[in-house]
Amino acid sequence: MRNILVLLVVLSLFSCAGRNANDQELNIQGTWQLLSATTIENGKSKTTDYSGKLKMIKILNHSHFAFLRHSLDVKDSTNFDAGGGTFVLDKDDYTEHLEYYKDKNWEGKTFKFKLAIHNDTLIQKGIEKVEAAGVDRVIIEKYIKVK
Repeated sequence: MRNILVLLVVLSLFSCAGRNANDQELNIQGTWQLLSATTIENGKSKTTDYSGKLKMIKILNHSHFAFLRHSLDVKDSTNFDAGGGTFVLDKDDYTEHLEYYKDKNWEGKTFKFKLAIHNDTLIQKGIEKVEAAGVDRVIIEKYIKVK
């Protein structure tokens, strides 16, 4: 019995050691607060800092995402944005299918991104293209995990 137990432990260790870190799915579940967002459109780059008067979070579970953004300025009650839908994660390939959004031109669209996680920071980079809304840009978003 002891030999079988030792064999199982050794096999478990080899199976873990043989896996490449890139082969494992990223742990993205939870709530993430946006720190900065960069858009690159028509060769021009614009970065928005979310540590000041704007706040945005993205909530991810095993299959769905939602995002909420608003102004922290008490006089600005109109600066609100929200949306959500489903996603698929395959290693670092993250694909969102936007089901809910205020602009119907965006609903039903699929957006593909690359994800990277470094400690408690998530970086999402990809293309947002919505012809009906006149949008064709690269976005790079940097989030920190909310504890």
